[in-house]
Amino acid sequence: YMVHRPLEAERGLDPDSDLFSPGYFTTTLAGSETVELTAEVLPGAESPAKKTALKKIESSTAEDENDGKPFTLEKDLKLGLEHYLVKRDKFQSVIAGYPWFLDWGRDSLIVTRGLIAAGKIEEAKEILLQFGRFEEHGTLPNMIQGEKAANRDTADAPLWFMVAINDMLKAENSHGFLETNTDNRTIRQIIFSIGSSLIIGTDHGVRMDPESGLLFSPAHFSWMDTNYPAGTPRQGYPIEIQALWHASLSLLARFDPQKEKGPWLSLARQVENSITRFFWLKEEGFLADCLHSQDGSPAEQAVADDALRPNQLLAITLGAVKNQDYCCQILDACASLLVPGAIRSLADRPVRKPLAIYHHGRLLNNPDHPYQGIYQGDEDSQRKVAYHNGTAWTWLFPSFSEAWALTYGREGVETARSWLGSSSKLINQGCIGQVPEIIDGDYPHRQRGCDAQAWGVSELLRVIILLNEKNFIANHGKQVKLK
Repeated sequence: YMVHRPLEAERGLDPDSDLFSPGYFTTTLAGSETVELTAEVLPGAESPAKKTALKKIESSTAEDENDGKPFTLEKDLKLGLEHYLVKRDKFQSVIAGYPWFLDWGRDSLIVTRGLIAAGKIEEAKEILLQFGRFEEHGTLPNMIQGEKAANRDTADAPLWFMVAINDMLKAENSHGFLETNTDNRTIRQIIFSIGSSLIIGTDHGVRMDPESGLLFSPAHFSWMDTNYPAGTPRQGYPIEIQALWHASLSLLARFDPQKEKGPWLSLARQVENSITRFFWLKEEGFLADCLHSQDGSPAEQAVADDALRPNQLLAITLGAVKNQDYCCQILDACASLLVPGAIRSLADRPVRKPLAIYHHGRLLNNPDHPYQGIYQGDEDSQRKVAYHNGTAWTWLFPSFSEAWALTYGREGVETARSWLGSSSKLINQGCIGQVPEIIDGDYPHRQRGCDAQAWGVSELLRVIILLNEKNFIANHGKQVKLK
């Protein structure tokens, strides 16, 4: 009774609960000895249940032997992804992670890309229709609870929606989904509402800078959204928001019924040029993570930081940075962030633009060297400080392999697959068959956060499937010589 759970206590949850146990068995084994415990509800050595179970085991073993192959990582991940799909009323939804998270907008839309890649088209459509009906003036909810969708503090959810729509159209090789209705609007009308509203500006402060074409975002509206205290205050122009915006504009340019009147293609080109102009750090050889603008000033007046973060990988994978030399340098820089199965959210190096994190008037970190490699302790004073400042994330890790293969083409695909293979250790530890939310940036890289995270599974699966495409090089890859 009242069993104490220290991990729940650390996270500020109810730490004590009663656990039921019917008893236990003990045995002593020596050397290579094994013991097998078989339990049945019905008595009898040859009960129907036992016969059926034995047949299944024999059949499964024979099938594996005939294949000559163990379960592939792809197959395991497809099985794992099933556990996150739930029904909300008549629509499909996604649980972000177990045991603590619910269904969130950003996570659900990123997971939708993995569902599409895995061939779960109908499930993906339900999610897109569910979120699409809640679009209001360029915003989508961060969380849906029945008909409640009030929290819209996100700049990237509507952009991930657009990226997922693009994936759907490619997967079906048809534009038919654009004409699907949800709450008396077509998907086509919804995506153009998003694009037009972001140019004008949303009620939540997300808006396009007309001088650069870049998208301004409030401080905690990206996936790096810790607040109270703000662990990564990226108010201004975060790089991944620009990559997503560029991809969204490119989508709108292809499907504008009045192409000659639409601004989409020229805006996409403007954003591409502005990323190179304002984000590229020549001396460092990578992209600034954010152009910081405290007062919402234009990108030209914003301050570029020199924090090395993995968000810039999306600029390659989403096609916003095409310069091959830049892509190679970005990959060289981001390689220092890699740990087995994950990628650090911040490099362990000094920064020129200080990142000071205060809580109740107390400084929690070294502003000039803000890296935190261990995610442990009190939430506000320790874990939030580390969450996006050194903690390694699984969901963004596959983007490195994807960017590598896109940049180096045929010569780089096998290397990219090898990096993805390092995730197998995570899948075989902790919650078996699943991918954890985060791991420590510091060795020995302990698993932290949710034991099973939806977008960690879905992104790994999506990129594995992508790299296994027979025509991957012809359809996606570049031809750059490896150094």
